[in-house]
Amino acid sequence: MPKTPKFLDPVAGFGVTFATMFKKPTTEFYPEEKVPTAPRYHGRHQLNRHPDGLEKCIGCELCAWACPADAIYVEGADNTEEERFSPGERYGRVYQINYLRCIGCGLCIEACPTRALTMTNDYELADDNRADLIFGKDKLLAPMQPGMVEAPHPMYPGSTDEDYYRGKITGAPAEEGDR
Repeated sequence: MPKTPKFLDPVAGFGVTFATMFKKPTTEFYPEEKVPTAPRYHGRHQLNRHPDGLEKCIGCELCAWACPADAIYVEGADNTEEERFSPGERYGRVYQINYLRCIGCGLCIEACPTRALTMTNDYELADDNRADLIFGKDKLLAPMQPGMVEAPHPMYPGSTDEDYYRGKITGAPAEEGDR
């Protein structure tokens, strides 16, 4: 490729400008028209549930340890037979994510041993109140699906915590009268 003389370099720059001047502008009408995000976009976090409604979070705090921005606070507690929030021994009693600090890196997702924490496609996290950007379990827990029972409740009859972690539980536990 032949080398262009130095005095033509500004002309080449003006050529880019000139070509751009006649392109049709791309205007997005956000927030009136929301453009769908890519399927693998990492947005707001979500704490997932088992198919019967028990929480997947076991309060191990690995996500908090993996977070480079120190945006996650987890306080674990012990399950009892009267109050069971997750299968196994423990659950996340307090779970908070500070979106003022979160950098969206996803290291917390990779650290979670039970796949309790995932990221959704929701990207609208702006607020005019700083306190509202600290999400607790009330905002982070996945919504209840049909057939789920709100925790606390016993594990599915005849099952162990291993059955939950291996994905063998597919529905809600027996109704109150059937227990």
